Amino acid sequence: MIQISPAVKHLLFINILVFLGALLLARSGMVPDIQSILALHYPGSDLFKPFQIVTHFFMHDLSNLFHLFFNMFALVMFGSILEMHWGSNRFLLFYIVCALGSALLHTLFNYIEISPLQHALAAFQASPDLDTFWAYFNKTGLADLPENADAFREMSAGIRSGSADAIAFATTQMQTHLKMMMDGGAVGASGAISGLLVAFGMMFPNAPLMLIFLPVPVKAKYFIPALLLVEVFLARQQYAWDNIAHYAHLGGALTGFLLILYWRRFGKI
Repeated sequence: MIQISPAVKHLLFINILVFLGALLLARSGMVPDIQSILALHYPGSDLFKPFQIVTHFFMHDLSNLFHLFFNMFALVMFGSILEMHWGSNRFLLFYIVCALGSALLHTLFNYIEISPLQHALAAFQASPDLDTFWAYFNKTGLADLPENADAFREMSAGIRSGSADAIAFATTQMQTHLKMMMDGGAVGASGAISGLLVAFGMMFPNAPLMLIFLPVPVKAKYFIPALLLVEVFLARQQYAWDNIAHYAHLGGALTGFLLILYWRRFGKI
């Protein structure tokens, strides 16, 4: 049985307390949007607040208990071993730095995705024609969806004819889509947990690991890179059904990797 180390125990308590407190505030109607308040939003969004840089990695999706469960399970399983090996102070530093690195990469990729859309919207507003119309929507993939075919056919026909109503409607659609992109919030300790997984794989490469539903032992040095490759694939594909912030996971993993390399180089571990 895994012995829960002191810092892990405190992190476990804080995450569960925040989840239960937020659930109570949301369900009671006292603060129905508490998850959005604590989530990390894009800095250009009206919903962004500086404190979210910290609060988002103690908050979990209120509609998905498994989000909290799997993160806390991984925290106990991997975090306790690392804390016992490093000590509480170094472990906490690692955890927080990975969480912040996760937020940084997540925000950076949001910027890479959102900034061209902002420029495309501005270009359409300055010169509303088919070129600037498609310059925006070709970046979104929305026009490729079969259910949107008729709407885009009507909008493009109206813009081609110079219809003021069609131009106004297209502008509203762009603004609505852009606002939705900017207002999306990220929650969870997954970035920090990804950092812990990478650290565990680097510190204990030959330790056997197993998936809960596939009880076949695989060494950490193979298991964890394979897991990260799946994250990269899903991040690149951006499936419509997938609302996971994969770049946040990868940001935490990359930060953890670099921090372990730094500590090793200077004899810290």
